Amino acid sequence: MSPDEPEHVPPPVRRLDAHSLRGLAHPLRMRILELLRLDGPATSTGLAERLGQNTGTVSWHLRQLAEHGFIEEETGRGTRRERWWRAAGARNELNTRDFRDNPDTRGAVAVFTHEVVTQQFHRVMDYVNDDWGDEWRAAGTISDWSELRLTPSQLEALNQELMEVIARHTPAPDAGSDAGALPVVVQLQSFPRHERDRS
Repeated sequence: MSPDEPEHVPPPVRRLDAHSLRGLAHPLRMRILELLRLDGPATSTGLAERLGQNTGTVSWHLRQLAEHGFIEEETGRGTRRERWWRAAGARNELNTRDFRDNPDTRGAVAVFTHEVVTQQFHRVMDYVNDDWGDEWRAAGTISDWSELRLTPSQLEALNQELMEVIARHTPAPDAGSDAGALPVVVQLQSFPRHERDRS
């Protein structure tokens, strides 16, 4: 990074508690939030068209997301009848340890994690099925490594290092982009698996 380049400050992290988790853990709400995060502000009408839902349903879920602080109205845009919404700036983080002993939130945790994995799957399939030129096809990757043997602390350290690399490549919000640059999604999945009994 050159001295003239502004240092990128990562967005604040919002750790989901039981109340906020219940406000988000709904398939349609999570899809709405994903669209606002990926593609920017939208109206309930525009979102309803993209999601194949009626406007009233989408408007209700938008209000629920706003009430829990996941989205906010884009002021100075739209009309009294047609409001524009954008994703709030914080990045959401769910730590399942926070809910391990709370049976009341088990369903919400299951819905949330299922929807996150489903969204990530669909993003990969969209990439695979879309018609990309050779240059972009060669640049993208779907990779996995299964030879690692790590302790929990080593796995945490690995994840932290990977996130730091991604942060270095994330431009500041007001920075321009290079000619030919497109939005890029990085999905990180690293988890232990139970070892098969080899005896």
